[in-house]
Formats: sequence, structure tokens, C-alpha cells
Amino acid sequence: MQWLDRIPWSILIIAAVFLGLAPFVPEPHLIEKIRMLTQGTLVRPIDIFDLFYHGLPLLLIGGKLFRRFQLR
Repeated sequence: MQWLDRIPWSILIIAAVFLGLAPFVPEPHLIEKIRMLTQGTLVRPIDIFDLFYHGLPLLLIGGKLFRRFQLR
């Protein structure tokens, strides 16, 4: 997991903002896919990939934060 430690925070934050909110209009994909997940309509493979793709930077930030506080 040292590869995660080598990723700069700035890159992850920028990626999380842009991928998390893209496309900006009419509704960000991440919000749309989370809504589909909670409603039980997230069944198509492309939608599952979209959720993973747009949420990956947030997962990496979470992993990086976990490692940072776990190692202390």
C-alpha cells in the first residue's frame, strides 16, 4: 500500500472534485449513481462502472486517511 502514500493529496483532491461532480449539468454522476444504488435500480454494468469510476478518488482519499491515522 506504499503506492497510495506516494500519491499527492493535491492530485487526489482535484480528481475527487472533478470526477465526483462531473458532469456538472444536469446532475453529477456520483449523486445520480448513489441515488440509483439506494433505490435498488443500479443494475446495469455501465452504471456500476460509473459509480466506481466517479467514486474512486473519494475511496483513495479515504484509504489514505485511514493509513495516515492507523500508522500513528
